[in-house]
Amino acid sequence: MTFVSYRIMDLELSRPFAGFALASHETGYALVVRWEGRIIGFLMKEAPEGLRMDEEVLREIVERDFALRILTVKLEASLMERWPATTLIESPSLTIAICTKDRSARLARLLDALEAIRGASEFRALEVLVVDNASVDSGTREVVESRADVRYRFEPKTGLDFARNAALETATGDLIAYLDDDVVVDRGWLAGLYRVWADCPDAGGYSGLVLPYRLETPAQIRFEREGGFGRGFERIHHRGALLGNPLHPVGAGVVGAGANMCFRRDLLLKLGGFDEALDTGAPLPGGGDLDIFYRVLRSGHAIVYEPRYAVFHEHRETMAQLRRQYWSWGLGFMAFLEKARRTDPGMRLRQDAMVRWWFRDKLISFAGALSALDLRRAGDLAAELRGAIQGLLGEYDRSLARSRRIREQVV
Repeated sequence: MTFVSYRIMDLELSRPFAGFALASHETGYALVVRWEGRIIGFLMKEAPEGLRMDEEVLREIVERDFALRILTVKLEASLMERWPATTLIESPSLTIAICTKDRSARLARLLDALEAIRGASEFRALEVLVVDNASVDSGTREVVESRADVRYRFEPKTGLDFARNAALETATGDLIAYLDDDVVVDRGWLAGLYRVWADCPDAGGYSGLVLPYRLETPAQIRFEREGGFGRGFERIHHRGALLGNPLHPVGAGVVGAGANMCFRRDLLLKLGGFDEALDTGAPLPGGGDLDIFYRVLRSGHAIVYEPRYAVFHEHRETMAQLRRQYWSWGLGFMAFLEKARRTDPGMRLRQDAMVRWWFRDKLISFAGALSALDLRRAGDLAAELRGAIQGLLGEYDRSLARSRRIREQVV
């Protein structure tokens, strides 16, 4: 198999920039495009090994792809300078919650990135909380103990939503921001979260941009080419009703990704926290973020997507891991929908319509991949479809039983 690797580079457009040369093993490049530090775009291109990109060609690419976005950001900055935003309410306190299991090296990397930015926080108070979700070794505890001002809680019940609820119970912040342990925060992450809160303090939650941390394997490159976790570079207000989308908010995945999300803590407590029958480990490794997005929206609160609130995610390294991820997405989505159909019958017509639309869309994509002889893409879609069928055929009930057994084993 031919080795592939894309170099990821920051490109700051508000200052003079130079061209670049790829190494002999690099078969493409990805640009994290910024204006005065703010991420405004992402560009990913295949290229010949050893490509030399001179300044003029790079400038032409930038002007073609980002000129309008640069103009928009400049206009926003000009308006903010002329009419500065004022916040009339007290700044909230923030808990940053990291739920992790046996990945101490990645946890250390994330904590290092947070330490580099926490000193500039505008929040009234800030705490970092690590929830150790039944790790089998002492690595997680040791990483936390080696750092100042990081709280630790051990959660013996295995399952991401057990850990998320442990964080919710332990946190002291008015807001609780959940980070997966396989991300690294951007240098503007904390400021981006504060800015979207200051502009939209009545929102129930906030979601953020997720870009790739590295693109060094075929699976990582393929996933990002197919859209990755991308939600765009414009702020989006998601509300319980959305004109022009008859399926909203059932398709809660458009709101954001569970790897980078924040909520009002009092609201999550009022809603009863995360559903511990979702994200119960390998048999059902998903659905909890979709469920909480949906329930926040159904409670009448908005969730605001803010691209300045950005992280970089460690995508799956192998094709087998990526295919399992697609399977888990289909499984988690349909398990969530089955739960929603029982608990929210007022949305039954939209829920049923979503199931029909989802299968039709995936089958059309599957047929298109087969006709184009893209067998790898067809295999990924087939895995997602298999997961979805399994999700519809009783997976939520099976997961409810698993969550009960997990509780009984701990007690």
